[in-house]
Amino acid sequence: MVPASTVVPASTVVPASTVVPASTVVPASTVVPASDPGAELAIRPLDDGGLTCDWFAPFSVDVRLTMIIHRHGPRDPAFRVDPAGAIWRTSLTPAGPGTLRLTAGPGAATAPAGAAGKRQAGTRVRAAAWGDGARWLLASVPDLLGARDDPAALQPLHPGLRRLVQRFSGLRISRSGRVLEALVPAVLEQKVVGIEAHRAWRMLLTWHGLPAPGPAPAGMRVFPPPAAWRAIPSWDWHRAGAEAVRGRTIAGAAAVAGRLETAGLLPAAEADRLLRSLAGIGPWTSAEIRQRAAGDPDAVSVGDYHIPALVGWTLAGVVTDDAGMLELLAPYAGQRYRVTRLIELGGSGPPRRGPRMSVRDYRGL
Repeated sequence: MVPASTVVPASTVVPASTVVPASTVVPASTVVPASDPGAELAIRPLDDGGLTCDWFAPFSVDVRLTMIIHRHGPRDPAFRVDPAGAIWRTSLTPAGPGTLRLTAGPGAATAPAGAAGKRQAGTRVRAAAWGDGARWLLASVPDLLGARDDPAALQPLHPGLRRLVQRFSGLRISRSGRVLEALVPAVLEQKVVGIEAHRAWRMLLTWHGLPAPGPAPAGMRVFPPPAAWRAIPSWDWHRAGAEAVRGRTIAGAAAVAGRLETAGLLPAAEADRLLRSLAGIGPWTSAEIRQRAAGDPDAVSVGDYHIPALVGWTLAGVVTDDAGMLELLAPYAGQRYRVTRLIELGGSGPPRRGPRMSVRDYRGL
């Protein structure tokens, strides 16, 4: 049992500015979540063997809006929202599999008076976790909820974007710190409709994932270890509806998973080069990985089927391609992913005139 006074010190955090050479292999046990530099989490034991802690976010955060980027389809085995509104997420942490549950009080909370006697508005979050990765997951909560994010860095110039910033003021850019976990669903989503990609993700996790520790909702699974991804037989990729090329890309990434996890610690340009050095990983996939694993606010998804048109229509009232999108986003350099995320959440799109992308199904071939 863990003593109630156990504290995760901020000194265990790897600074976001740490540069790890691409050739360096970082043992899984040394990769720790980059938590809020000023946070110390008092971890307490639960009666069912789990751990819990309260974290006061010194800012307003919409937990569901911020975390939902890690969900891949409404039936994602690694992400659930229960009837009470709690967020459940599983992860294969460096310490082992774990299940995390997040809840936040309604509206803004107020922190106790500090040394200066002032009270600070923010959001009080209660986290609980189970499994070998429980402590790691609790330490990751500040980053998951955007403690290192800086929404004020975006200065919206377009009226429509200013409205979106106000409407989604609780949005923060989440950072999971788990690169392979972001890579696999991104590869499955390459050049296919969401229904197809989400089906493959759900099937592969159900068949090859680990049991979710603790009182997780029924059907939840934990991301398989790299060796399991490499060992998936060709017929399971086929049954899941993922063609061989995507299976080879994932297996190839899993083969260098130790080096790959360092991408979350690198500056954006270096992380992009490391990810794109892998066969089958292009600019779109790299951006999708960095958005989730590293919380990169500038990782714009060039090559996306929908986003250029949404950006063009929301910011300029015209349909654009990638080049036009990048031109419209140029004034927001450093915050381009934040802009596209806001537009995805609430922007307007052009009237549909062409056919939708069709759902392919390789299982019958």
